[in-house]
Amino acid sequence: MQLSKHFQLKEFTKSQIAARNGINNTPHSGDVKNLENLCYEILEPVRAKFDEKPVIINSGFRCLEVNRLLGSSDSSQHTKGQACDFEIAGVPNIKVAYWVQANVDFDQLILEFWNPESGDGNIGWIHVSYNEKGSNRKQVLTFDGKKYTNGLPDMKWHKGEVVE
Repeated sequence: MQLSKHFQLKEFTKSQIAARNGINNTPHSGDVKNLENLCYEILEPVRAKFDEKPVIINSGFRCLEVNRLLGSSDSSQHTKGQACDFEIAGVPNIKVAYWVQANVDFDQLILEFWNPESGDGNIGWIHVSYNEKGSNRKQVLTFDGKKYTNGLPDMKWHKGEVVE
């Protein structure tokens, strides 16, 4: 099933944990509508901005059982189809996160497992969520693997590009 021009439902429901444990990770119709909103409001604009490079979905919809096996909260927006974790090969996650923060409506944006000392701009991933009901919090966090901090890390900028 096509959710938007560049995204298919199967990208958001694939799960090794579900497959290994024989769990049906199929979203309900309301969850699918939330995934469509996430695609149209955030992921399609991201893809358009970054030269049509594929947006790789690392984790999308998670049924409650899969979510629990991952150790995530029952209130996770992944269980409602409102969140995904993604990256774009060859584009630093921090650059994408800064663009999302400045250009689209979102509920939560987390730069996850960010480690500037690694020298790898694609280490970790970006978690983003969207709530159609208009109550998007615009919460921005960075998670270094141990703790969450408010906002994105400072980066040097030159002509709109991250200077590393």
